[in-house]
Amino acid sequence: MSNSSIGSPAQLRDPNYTPPLYKAIPLGIQHVLAMFVSNVTPAIIVAGAAGFGFGSNSPDFPELLYLIQMSMVFAGVATLLQTITIGPVGAALPIVQGTSFAFLPIMIPLVAGKGVDGLAALFGGVIIGGFFHACLGLVIGKIRFALPPLVTGLVVTMIGLALVQVGIQYAAGGVPAIGTPEYGSLLNWAAALVVIVVTLGLKFFGKGMMSVSAVLLGLIAGYIFALATGMLTFEAVSTSWNRAAVFALPQPFKYGFEFSFAAVLGFCLMAFVSAVETVGDVSGITKGGAGREATDKEIAGATFADGLGTAIAGFFGGFPNTSFSQNVGLIAMTGVMSRHVVTIGAIFLIVCGLIPKVGAVIRTVPIEVLGGGVIVMFGMVVAAGISMLSDVNWNRRNMVIFAISLSIGLGLQLEPGALQHMPDTARILLTSGLLPAALIAIVLNLVLPEELSDESTEEVSGGLSGHGRGSLPKEETA
Repeated sequence: MSNSSIGSPAQLRDPNYTPPLYKAIPLGIQHVLAMFVSNVTPAIIVAGAAGFGFGSNSPDFPELLYLIQMSMVFAGVATLLQTITIGPVGAALPIVQGTSFAFLPIMIPLVAGKGVDGLAALFGGVIIGGFFHACLGLVIGKIRFALPPLVTGLVVTMIGLALVQVGIQYAAGGVPAIGTPEYGSLLNWAAALVVIVVTLGLKFFGKGMMSVSAVLLGLIAGYIFALATGMLTFEAVSTSWNRAAVFALPQPFKYGFEFSFAAVLGFCLMAFVSAVETVGDVSGITKGGAGREATDKEIAGATFADGLGTAIAGFFGGFPNTSFSQNVGLIAMTGVMSRHVVTIGAIFLIVCGLIPKVGAVIRTVPIEVLGGGVIVMFGMVVAAGISMLSDVNWNRRNMVIFAISLSIGLGLQLEPGALQHMPDTARILLTSGLLPAALIAIVLNLVLPEELSDESTEEVSGGLSGHGRGSLPKEETA
C-alpha cells in the first residue's frame, strides 16, 4: 500500500487526517500486530512469578486468561485516551499504549510465590502509582533535567538485565520444571531456537509488516513446531478454546485492593522513568511523522493519559501502561501520522480483550516457545538501554556514576540474600536492583562536580578506564 494511495504528503503528516476506512483498518490492525506479544507478555510473567502461570498446574491457572484479557482491553483504553483525548488528557497523536516491561522488576518480587493472593497489593500499587504518574504531567517539563541519558539509559539497561533470566528459564522449560530431567532438554531448546531463528530471519531479511511483526510470526512458527513435535496437542488447544467464554466484561476489584507501602513507592518511583520514556516517544512521533518538535501541551497530555490509563487498568486487573516505542518506528516507516488509524487499532485491541477465546489460545502457547520470544524482547531492552547510553558524554565523572550505580544495582539483583535482615518493604524494593541503581545515579548526577581528573579514576580501573567520548558536547564536535 503506497503512501500516495493513502493521502497527500500534507494529509499524511496531519494527526487529524482520516484515511479511507478500507485502508485505515489494516493500518490500525498493523499497529496491534506490532505490539501484541510485548503487550501480553508481562501478564504471563507476573502470573508465573506468583505461581499460577504456565506449567504450574495451579488451580488458579485460569486466572492467567483474565490477566491476558485485561492487558488487551486496557492497552486499548489507554490508547483511546491518547488519540481521542478527554480535556487535557491525551496528546491527540497516534500514540499506542501497552503494558510496560519497566515495572516488571517491581511487580515480580511483590507477587513472588504468593499466588492470586499477592495481586491485591500489586493492583493497589498500580492504581495509586497511576494517579501519581498522571500528576507528573503538571511538572514533566521541570523534572526532565534530573533524568539525562546517563540515568535513563542505565535504568532501561537494568530493566533488561533484571529480566533476561526469565527468558532463559522459560526456554529451558519454566520455573516449575527446574530440577526435573525435562528442564533444559534438547526439545525445549529446539522450540525456543525456532522462534529466535525465524524472528531474526524476518527482522533482517523481511520487509514491511513481515519485519515489524517478526516476534509474533516467530512465535507462530514455534507454535507450529510444538504441534508438530507433540509438545502441544490439538486436543489441548480445542479444550482451552471450548472452555473459554465467547464474551466477558472486566470485573472491578476482582482481586481486591490492599495498600502496600513497598508497592506504592515502587510504582511511583518507576512512574518517573515511564514518564520520561513517553516524552521520548512523543518527540519521536512528531519528528518522524510530522517533522516537528512536540509541544508542551502534547507532552503533558501524553503523560496525563499514561497515568490515568494505568490507574483505570488497576481497578480492573490490568497492569501499568506506557507508550510503545515499536509503534513509533512503525509510524516513521509507514509515514502515516493519523491518530484515527491508531484509534481503530485500539478498538480492535479492546474487542479482542472482551473475547476470552483469544486469550484461551494465547495461554496454550508452550512456555518454551514463549521463552524464545522473550529472549529476543528482553535482549532488545538491554540493547535499547545501551543505545541510550551511547548519547552520554563518557567523561570520568559519568563513568564513576555509572560504575557505582550498576555495581550496587546489579549486585543486589544477583545476590538478594545479602538483604535478608532488611525489613520486607526495603527488601522488595532493593532486590530488584532497579530502584537503588536509579536513585544512586540521580543523586550522584545532581551532586557530583562536573568533571573529575583522569588520575582520579585510573587508580581504581586497573588500566581499563577507557577513552570513549560518547556523543560529544557541541563545542567539541564543531
